[in-house]
Parts: sequence; C-alpha cells; structure tokens
Amino acid sequence: MLAITCPGQGAQKTGFLSSFLELDTFSAQIDELSTASGIDLRLHGTESDDETIKDTAVAQPLLVASAIACAAELGVSPAVVAGHSVGEIAAAQIAGVFTPADAMRFVKVRADGMAAAAATTPTGMSAVVGGQPEDVLAAIEAAGASPANVNGGGQTVAAGSLDALESLAENPPERARVISLAVAGAFHTEYMAAATDDLAAASSAMEVSDPTVSILSNSDGTAVETGREYVDRLVRQVTNPVRWDLCQETLLSAGVTGMIELVPGGTLTGIARRAMKGVETFAIKSAADLDGAREFAAAHA
Repeated sequence: MLAITCPGQGAQKTGFLSSFLELDTFSAQIDELSTASGIDLRLHGTESDDETIKDTAVAQPLLVASAIACAAELGVSPAVVAGHSVGEIAAAQIAGVFTPADAMRFVKVRADGMAAAAATTPTGMSAVVGGQPEDVLAAIEAAGASPANVNGGGQTVAAGSLDALESLAENPPERARVISLAVAGAFHTEYMAAATDDLAAASSAMEVSDPTVSILSNSDGTAVETGREYVDRLVRQVTNPVRWDLCQETLLSAGVTGMIELVPGGTLTGIARRAMKGVETFAIKSAADLDGAREFAAAHA
C-alpha cells in the first residue's frame, strides 16, 4: 500500500529544482503555476539563495508548486496522500480537492498573510530532537513557547518569540538537542491569527471537489471525506499545531508499506524511518530519482 507525502516549509534548498526543470513537462507546469501564483518559481527554484527562499511569501508557493509538478511527473496513483503544514495544500491538489491553479492562488494568500503576520513580531521555530515527550513539552512550555509541530520519531518543533526560543536552547530537555529552523515566523500558533481572515474569504470563493483518494489532515491525523471540510481545516491549521505524529499513526494502522516523499524529499522520510518501523521510504530529491520512485511505487501498489 503506497502513500505519497508532501514536505513543509524548511525543506527547501537552493537550486533544488534545477534538474527537474530540464524535463519539458515539469518545466511547462512550473511556468503555469508561476502564472497562477504571480511568483517566478523557476528563478526561486534554481538561482535564489537560501535567505531568499526562506521568505515565507516565496517558500510556501515554491514548495507547493514543486510537489504538484513532481506528482504529475511521477504519474503514480497512491492509496493515501498527506502533506506536512503547507504541504497539505499540495496534497489537496494531488487528491483532486483543488485544481493546480486554485492550489497556487490559495497558497499565495496563505503565504502573504503569514509573512505579514510574522513581520509584526520577531518570532521563529526550533526543532527539539530527542528526549522524552513529556519532558520536551514541559521544557517548551517553561520557555514560553508552543509545540507547533508534533512530528513523532523524537522530533517536536517549538514556536514562539525569539526570546522564548533562546531560553529553550539554553535550557533544553534532558537528552535532547534544540536546533533553530530556517523559517521566518511562529507558524501554527496564535501569532498567525491575522492571516486567517483573508484565507477564509479566499477559500469560500473557490470551488472545491471531494478527494478522489484518501487524504489525511494535520489537525488529528484522520482521513477527511469532503473537499470543503478539508479546505476549512486548512484555514484553521494556520494557527493550530501540526500533528504529523497522528498522521503517521494513521498510515501505519491503514497498512501502508511504502511512502514516497515528493521533492524536496528527505525531511518526512527521515522522521518516518524513526517513527514508522517496517515501512519502506523513498525521498525524491532530484529528477534522477523519478524512475526509482516509479519502481518503488509499483512494488507497493
């Protein structure tokens, strides 16, 4: 049984689309998605530096477009799809909830709103790797931060003010490391509340379809049966914590045997190797990985 997953913000790397843009069909779709979003995705996926693509207004559309184009190029049908944070929007398009153009319009509103919210107060996110779950949550709370992403596999992401994150780094949980992430705000916390009104208005004006394959929600890890409910959850998820640990539990209980992570792959498959024992993983990092991913998909269909 095959799952396809879409990574979230922080997975982007300088030049990660260079090899894919040598493929005519991928290149054409990126140009179409650039038009829909009003962003030069070709430039940002090949030439822009790490600091430029760290910008929320750039990173989110770039990641969603990359996953959408990668899924189309891959051309396989999974049993279930899931995305991490902004990756949920790409997953929604793969499942047929959004058209590609509407997915880009939706993520553009989300990205701009979250970038504006992040600019009002200096905030950020840090990964806490290792430690006992209860100790990690206690340390995050003691520092004045919030558990924005509970990823499983020994990784929780804290979000909050820079002072709170500095306090967490100075007082880490026992047997845990605190690693600052390349994101520009305290996503999935109340710091992002200002971004939700415009996103709700944009989503209500869009026509959405019910998913054609099972799609999981970050809110509680469950499969969502209607497109409108899924999109409503996407709006709420801007200020709610990501429960990727629960998504992984659902994948395991459903009997998933193989998981492909779309470009820029590596983050979610890394977590899965720790949290989803017995499930094989395949991360797509360059165009050279596509043939191997198709063989992997066939083995787990």
